[in-house]
Amino acid sequence: MAYYTYTKDPIGVFVEKEHGNHFEYSHNEDHANGFNEDFKHKVWVGGEGIAGCWGWRYATVMKTRAYVAVDEDEFGLPVIEKWYLKNNKKYVINA
Repeated sequence: MAYYTYTKDPIGVFVEKEHGNHFEYSHNEDHANGFNEDFKHKVWVGGEGIAGCWGWRYATVMKTRAYVAVDEDEFGLPVIEKWYLKNNKKYVINA
């Protein structure tokens, strides 16, 4: 069976501890919006194009935790969740 991913230019993968879900992540190359510059990564959650979703969330991924922007409040500021991680692995890219 083949492995399929929505992720664009992935740099790593982790397992979120609480629910055991796997997520890939990539560098955040977006600089058009205000708050997204504070986040180094995008965590790919799938579902791009479904109900207006982008398929990813802005985040900062560290070794054992990630800070993920899961929503915006009434003032347009990000609502942040702290996710605890296990098996965070960075991909080795041979150029």
